[in-house]
Amino acid sequence: MDVFKGQYEMIQRTRESLFRYCETMSPADYVKEIETFGEVSISSLHAHVADCYRVWLGIRALGKSLPKINPESVDSVQKMREIFKNADELVYEFLNDFKIKWDPTKPAPWHSDSVELTELWLFTHTITHEFHHRGQIVKMGRQLGYIPPKMNLAK
Repeated sequence: MDVFKGQYEMIQRTRESLFRYCETMSPADYVKEIETFGEVSISSLHAHVADCYRVWLGIRALGKSLPKINPESVDSVQKMREIFKNADELVYEFLNDFKIKWDPTKPAPWHSDSVELTELWLFTHTITHEFHHRGQIVKMGRQLGYIPPKMNLAK
């Protein structure tokens, strides 16, 4: 078994639990800006996560030219699921492309500098970034009165 694909499949199953949680919210709450989180909404944070896959894996690793995800255009969980289907395709393309070359470094712009990053770093960064914001999304949902189910990593 390809360990990275297996790991990403667990992430997808875990993401599904977050989607189901978000589907319990009213559409207005899903897009409501939360003051205590810097005036961002659950939907915009969700879009930010998907955009991270686009930037780090699509643009920086694969050298693709991909349009930015416009958070304002993603006003429902169903639309967000579609955005993540595209992210999934990008992740699998990345994993197929780099499955035997995880150590070579790639130059990547980072703020005003350029750094050398490995494919392993790029993959790890995107998945840990998703889980960081997943926790924030759950906390935002709690603030809006939605009690989440257990949100452990899916098996």
